[in-house]
Amino acid sequence: MPGQTRSAPDPTGPRPTPPTRRTGLDGFNGMLTEEAERALLACCGSHHWARRVAAHRPYPDLEALLAAADEAAYDLTPGDLAEALACESLTLLPEGAYSAAHTALSAAHAAYESRFGHVFVICLDDTAPEESLDQVLAGIRSRLTNDPDEERTLTAEELRRLTRGRLTRSLSPAGNCTVS
Repeated sequence: MPGQTRSAPDPTGPRPTPPTRRTGLDGFNGMLTEEAERALLACCGSHHWARRVAAHRPYPDLEALLAAADEAAYDLTPGDLAEALACESLTLLPEGAYSAAHTALSAAHAAYESRFGHVFVICLDDTAPEESLDQVLAGIRSRLTNDPDEERTLTAEELRRLTRGRLTRSLSPAGNCTVS
């Protein structure tokens, strides 16, 4: 029509809309496999476990994801468990703990590692922060008397519980399982 101008089409084609940031389970389900595996490795250091959980996406809800994570954790081989435990760090003391507490905890960890060959793991998700040191010390002391097979079973269960908590927190709105 006269008096109207027409803009030339963009030679590069239509501009894609920026991706929306997806969080939580939707974000996790939408990740590339490698991204999902990396996110899962932050929860449990076994590559076999991470590959297995990532391969079964998408998950309809958190409970389905946690059930799959549990199943994969129950199937960890001794090598898978050793790999996951190698990624675990020592239990941290609460802010303001006395140096005697540091000494006691360091000695307990050293005795445990000497006996079993890996770090001590315990899930403290249901423990008040002011009770965590006592729980860790009591846990190490009681578990030092276990035979290696019994301790491997308890360690795997504590690792499974830790992993469930980490998965749940990572998929919460404040967690780090996001895709841009």
